[in-house]
Amino acid sequence: MSEALTLHEYARSGNCYKIRLTAAHLGLPLERREYDIMKGETRTAEFLATVNANGRIPVLQIGDRFLPESNAACWYLAEGSRLIPEDRFDRADMLRWMCWEQYNHEPTVATMRFWKAFLGLDKLNEGQRAQLESKWLAGEAALCLMEKHLAEHDWFVGGGLTLADICLYAYTHVADEGGFVLSRYPAVQAWLARVAAEPGHVTISA
Repeated sequence: MSEALTLHEYARSGNCYKIRLTAAHLGLPLERREYDIMKGETRTAEFLATVNANGRIPVLQIGDRFLPESNAACWYLAEGSRLIPEDRFDRADMLRWMCWEQYNHEPTVATMRFWKAFLGLDKLNEGQRAQLESKWLAGEAALCLMEKHLAEHDWFVGGGLTLADICLYAYTHVADEGGFVLSRYPAVQAWLARVAAEPGHVTISA
């Protein structure tokens, strides 16, 4: 890629980590700009006017253009690479898992992590406390679905690592920080080990 790549991020975020992990597997250099979401740094007038009017990160900057949404940024980086299957059905199936991650997995597993490890359960407002049980149950359901799939497949799509694995790995491997017990999901644990053993892998703290 000829244009410079800059990741506007909060490093502890799994959504930001997905993009770094995708870039690492592809050997793509990323400049990183950190924002403290706990201090509202993505809600400033400057950020909203220049980076993302939605006030969220990650945002992948490509030259002078800005691409929000983590899975879209991962796709941009990986297009034409081994991380996106050549087979038409497999590509669609990969996209299915990436959509499922954003609609079923991230809103539960990631939200529980944020509430417990970042905010603190004692700091939750009344509305958040009212959702705790439903979020936890939905997160367990997501992990159970992953367990069932991975009991029969080494990877989410095809015979090797794809963006589906990268996007699901980001929050699953730290799900224990949200109170989920990963030892209850041996197939998920084995898959996490396979992803982490892939050449080019970097940790969330790297």
